[in-house]
Amino acid sequence: MSSMFRSLAVPNYRLWFTGALVSNVGTWMQRTAQDWIVLTELTDHDAAAVVIVMALQFGPMLVLSPYAGVLADRYDKRKLLMVTQAVMGLLGLALGLLVLTGVAHLWHVYGFALLLGIVAALDAPARQAFVSEIVSDSNLANAVALNSASFSAARMVGPAVAGVLIALIGTGWVFLLNAVSFLAVLASLHRMRVDALRPAPPAARGRGRLREGMRYVAGRGDIVIILVIVFLVGTFGYNFPIFTSTMATVEFSAGAEAFGLLSSFLALGSVAGALVSARRERPRMRSVFLGAALFGITVLLAAVAPSYWFFAAALTLVGVVSQTLMTAANSTVQLTTEPAMRGRVMALYMAIFVGGTPLGAPVVGWVANAFGPRWAMGVGAGSGLLAALLAVFWLVRYQHLRVRVRRDARPRLVVTHDGAAGSGGTVSG
Repeated sequence: MSSMFRSLAVPNYRLWFTGALVSNVGTWMQRTAQDWIVLTELTDHDAAAVVIVMALQFGPMLVLSPYAGVLADRYDKRKLLMVTQAVMGLLGLALGLLVLTGVAHLWHVYGFALLLGIVAALDAPARQAFVSEIVSDSNLANAVALNSASFSAARMVGPAVAGVLIALIGTGWVFLLNAVSFLAVLASLHRMRVDALRPAPPAARGRGRLREGMRYVAGRGDIVIILVIVFLVGTFGYNFPIFTSTMATVEFSAGAEAFGLLSSFLALGSVAGALVSARRERPRMRSVFLGAALFGITVLLAAVAPSYWFFAAALTLVGVVSQTLMTAANSTVQLTTEPAMRGRVMALYMAIFVGGTPLGAPVVGWVANAFGPRWAMGVGAGSGLLAALLAVFWLVRYQHLRVRVRRDARPRLVVTHDGAAGSGGTVSG
């Protein structure tokens, strides 16, 4: 099997990948239908309402993820995921029935977004850390990249399908189809060979487990700078529902099908970025730093797009860069974290990445309403450029970055360490 898809040689991972792909398609269908019904049916193109939904859905991640990480390190991740996935499927079913019966109001969508956010906060750390129990460490970076490719492929297919189905049969049926899609991931978890998994040692019971995880991260400067980058870009740059919905409706006067297609262009680039990442044996810090800078540049390019199709093309580039950035960040954190701490560290990672949305989305939504969607995307571009500048500062201040020009080779960026910092390393320019 090609090195790009080597993790698929593991039977348990094939099951996980297939089930997650089907479920992810349903999830993106629901997200598109949710944004559309809020923006066009329950309000009069109010970006603030979309922001509230996003805040309610992602806010619990900020508060609950650290505690969910303790649960993920303490209990069987596979069984925990079966519970959370089943509950999320039931929530999609209930919301679909409300919409189909014509009794859904905006506050219903708000309520279900909050409930879904709570369950997703409990699900995310276990889901992230569970991959390391399915494949070996040598295949972990590849498996993380393929997971990203699956998620991005679903983002490409789901919104486009949702756009067509919304026009043909309405949003209610889209919510019901999402509920059905959760059966795929539940079936994959049920069929896995438990004896082939590599469970990490469970965290000890008792108080202080959360503080233990925080102290571990605080002592790892390399993880801290990645989390800072993830926070900035995730909080202010990854507000794609606001960007695409407001640009589509306000700037380009697009309908449901064209709106869904924009997310597919973004996802097309994300799939490409994830597959490029899957070819690498190990992630590199420079991919995170360079990715932050390129993210800012490509989002800025999309912000000044003069037409719908130019904007769609720019979104494809945004997808490539953003996926490369986040795949490298995720893989680097997982591979350099002790197995017994992985659930708590990935919980903090997800809390910062997703949980920052309630902080950044209101700012971005206000900018979109007050100054227009192009300025809102400018905020997203600025987050990537600022993250890149902070990464350079960290390299110079704490890793003693120097540029050395060799006559027999191209210019290289060399990172040297003093005796207290540990072993030296090189970051090629």
